[in-house]
Amino acid sequence: MKKIIYRKLLLDYMSFFLIALFSSGIVIWVFQAVNFLDIMIEDGRSYSVYISYSLLNFPKILNKLFPFVLFFSLFYVTIKYEANNELIIFWNFGENKIQLINFVFKFSCMLMLIQLILSSIAVPKSQDLARSFLRESSVNFYENFIKAKKFNDTLKKITIYSEKKDVEGNLYNLYLKKEIDQNNFQITYAKKGFFKEINNMPILVLFDGETITKKNDELTNISFSKSDFPINNAESSTLVTQQKTQELSSFNLVKCANFLISTKKNKIDPKIVNCAIRNSNNIFKELYKRFIIPFYILLLSLVPLLLIILSKEDSRYSKLKLITFLIGLFFIIFSETTIRLISDSLFRNIVISLLPIVFIITLYLIFIKKFNYKYLNK
Repeated sequence: MKKIIYRKLLLDYMSFFLIALFSSGIVIWVFQAVNFLDIMIEDGRSYSVYISYSLLNFPKILNKLFPFVLFFSLFYVTIKYEANNELIIFWNFGENKIQLINFVFKFSCMLMLIQLILSSIAVPKSQDLARSFLRESSVNFYENFIKAKKFNDTLKKITIYSEKKDVEGNLYNLYLKKEIDQNNFQITYAKKGFFKEINNMPILVLFDGETITKKNDELTNISFSKSDFPINNAESSTLVTQQKTQELSSFNLVKCANFLISTKKNKIDPKIVNCAIRNSNNIFKELYKRFIIPFYILLLSLVPLLLIILSKEDSRYSKLKLITFLIGLFFIIFSETTIRLISDSLFRNIVISLLPIVFIITLYLIFIKKFNYKYLNK
């Protein structure tokens, strides 16, 4: 019978947690996906790049929501059980409250492992894949990023200005500046222009204008009634060419941290991207986010169980609910703010990393003292 009761409790905890996690994650993802439309519209990327980039950001959203949703789920379900007198069943079957706490702690260890996998493997891999789509993609929809009365510099070394753009995509009173190199450039004026493709190559067709070219300190001026301005070799000025620290694999991060701890100053590991003394703070912060923050899952699973200290008939129960929620909220905020305290000081980082373990042990000792004392004196 006890197994059935615990199975039902676990089912209620997990079902509410998973529904809340994925529903809130989807809502946030939809809003974020709308913002990612700029990748396609502003930067002229294809729909496939936009969809792939958006979907690969979903694991990051889940990872961020994980601690808060878990705490809220345990908090809500525990209050519901108490309100429906379902917790009395546990005590009527002779269950010690510490046994219930141990049960919740065990399955929270499994959830902590899941977040460890998310934060250390799934999120950095998905972020790297998402950015790789930007690194490897090119500008496809050239007409999309041209906005009237705005200097458009999406294309590298090319600036395009148009006074007017009609519904058919025709551009009027155009100004184009192309940087040939550091000291040489080409400026083109045209009354009208539009994009077209010739043999899968995008070309801006210009009408009634002139081109001024500065090369080797000499200016040349050429007028034209029609001219083709090829831009097939142009790259996006927002092109991502290098991995960020948060996109590195956990294996490389650990290797880099070991290198930075054991190396002398002003050293760089050429085998690992961004592995340098000047980037040590970011390296240690990323390691902290991936491997230490998940331990707060254990703490946030124990905090809602403060609610079983009192029954709902106790006049202090309402105050206990508020205090318990505020404690959980404090630890969620605290776990995120401690990231800023991580530095290149090894001793300081170790102390900060031990805090969740200290909090967990302290809270567990409070439970033991509270519940075992009452239980043994019944």
